[in-house]
Order: sequence, then C-alpha cells, then structure tokens
Amino acid sequence: MRKYEVMLVFKPQLDEESIDAALARYGEVLAGFGGEVTNIDKWGKRRLAYEINDNTEGYYVVLKATATPEAIQELDRVLKITTETLRYLIVVDEQ
Repeated sequence: MRKYEVMLVFKPQLDEESIDAALARYGEVLAGFGGEVTNIDKWGKRRLAYEINDNTEGYYVVLKATATPEAIQELDRVLKITTETLRYLIVVDEQ
C-alpha cells in the first residue's frame, strides 16, 4: 500500500451535503480495493486561477489515502466520469 494525495476541485454550486456524499463515494471506491481514506481537508471556496466551464470559483478538498495502484486507477476512472468535479490531481505522497 502506498500513500496518495488527491486534490479535488468541486463545482461551487454544490452544497456541503453533495460534497460529503461524493467524498463518501470516493472512499467506498478505495475501500472496495482494500484502501482507506486517512484524512479529508476541506479548504472551502476559492477563486480559480482561470475559468473552467464558466466557473470562476471552486470548492477545494484535499484527500489523503493509502491504497493500491489498482484502487487509484479505479478512483481515476470514477473521477473522469463524475460531473461534480471540475478538476482533480492524484499524486504519490512521499512523506
């Protein structure tokens, strides 16, 4: 198992419950492959550096997890087809 950090930018129109539901879904994807979410850090709404799909703001969340590469591959697939997220980035946490 490796440690990963996932930076998510959600649409600013979403309420807190929708974001929590999406994060729970992502946690279930990781748990299905034996991984787990170790920390969720919600940064809140921030102004974007450039406009994405007519949005100038986004709701930022940093998710830390331990998972297998297969779990991260499945999470990447799920994030690509999810409509709630504007952008995401998955990196290996070397700390």
